[in-house]
Amino acid sequence: MERAVTVLLVLVGIIHLLPVSGVLGVERLHSLYGVSLAEPNLEILMRHRAVLFGLLGVFMMYAAFQKSLQTLAIIAGFISVLTFIVIAWSVSGFNEAIRKVVMADIVAMIALIIAGVIHVLSRNRD
Repeated sequence: MERAVTVLLVLVGIIHLLPVSGVLGVERLHSLYGVSLAEPNLEILMRHRAVLFGLLGVFMMYAAFQKSLQTLAIIAGFISVLTFIVIAWSVSGFNEAIRKVVMADIVAMIALIIAGVIHVLSRNRD
């Protein structure tokens, strides 16, 4: 059961690491999200977002192998994916690239729910 939590956290960590390539510039951000970033301030924000996702992804991958950090990783990951899904659905009208991100976040959310349940059950057995 504990191995399942590790695998699920690694999976969600990988999902969070995918946008890191956006730090390389506008072209990569455009391919990730299908949006034009002609405005320099938006480019700065989006590239910084890529770094933050990288940090979260690395933390989740590390926490996958550190049982003491798994609760925090599950909560942080869940907040990350849930907020993106809620914001996307509340704004609506998003493009195909953003739809793919929403779908990836739904996969991540399901993985985190399963990991959270397994994690709680395994802690209650100890």
